[in-house]
Amino acid sequence: MRIAQIAPLFEAVPPKLYGGTERVVSSLTEELVAMGHDVTLFASGDSVTGAKLAAMRAQALRLDPSVKDWVAHYYKMVEQVAQRAAEFDVIHSHIDYFPLGLLQRQGTPFLTTLHGRLDLPEFKMIYETYGDTPFVSISDHQRLPIPSLNWVGTVLHGMPKDRLKPQAVDQHYFAFLGRVSPEKGLDKAIRIAARAGVKLKVAAKVDSADRAYFEREIEPLLSQGHVEFVGEISDSQKPDFLSQAHALLFPIDWPEPFGLVMIEAMACGTPVIAFRRGSVPEVMDDGLTGFIVDNEDEAVAAVSRIPSLDRQQVRARFDERFTARRMAEDYVGIYEMLAMGGKTQLRAVGA
Repeated sequence: MRIAQIAPLFEAVPPKLYGGTERVVSSLTEELVAMGHDVTLFASGDSVTGAKLAAMRAQALRLDPSVKDWVAHYYKMVEQVAQRAAEFDVIHSHIDYFPLGLLQRQGTPFLTTLHGRLDLPEFKMIYETYGDTPFVSISDHQRLPIPSLNWVGTVLHGMPKDRLKPQAVDQHYFAFLGRVSPEKGLDKAIRIAARAGVKLKVAAKVDSADRAYFEREIEPLLSQGHVEFVGEISDSQKPDFLSQAHALLFPIDWPEPFGLVMIEAMACGTPVIAFRRGSVPEVMDDGLTGFIVDNEDEAVAAVSRIPSLDRQQVRARFDERFTARRMAEDYVGIYEMLAMGGKTQLRAVGA
């Protein structure tokens, strides 16, 4: 098939450091190419891909301090995609509501994967404006705020099976990976590790929007002897970082749409202790890939149960459920359905 992938412009594809959606788009794009499809990736020019790269600007937005209005760059990209729409059998967007008006007015089948939270009133308003267009969720839980949309499938994320592998190392600490923000629960992770008597290593990004929160709430906690803040890390650093962890702590306090760090940990054979929020029960197998808990007390209690888990089985479950090939095959099924004019409802895959 001739497939267009529309990626966010904030990070390169794949991102050099933090970047969940861009990392998923990269995994999907490269796997589609490996499967023999003709893929064009609309992304920033510093992206690296085996697909045809349609460079929308030279550099990812986050790395370019000269950018004053990022929305303008998105609208330029959307217009260029619309002008080339006839070149493709299907157009797959990963940039929320920006292209919906143009895409629904042209003849090429298209779909939008929604990668973020949907529980804000403005999101319900805007997405219901385009309620007949095809949407894909990344977990069933993500759909709950707007169940009436034209959901054509739920596709759980995946990534290349060889990107992250378990390392033959001893375990020395708990890991926290991702982004520092109130909903990600780093303060809770610090308290859980302290109560368990285990060191916590934090590999996390601090966005400018969360800088004040970091300085006010988190930075004072970093002086505690059991906490080491290492900052953002690359994919090449993750296997050692995660393999040396007894567990990844994921004490989130929001309706997590997916949580890519959970499957990154699983790929390294590292169990996850996660709060029962959002997608967590769909991604994790409680008692196999880690433990699902409801509060800090339960998280501390789960620490003593970590030795009962088999790290080889954690990795095996990743191989069964969360590879890029599985994700790409699931999307191709939706592409083919849309290309034939179908509107069937698909259930969550990867289960």
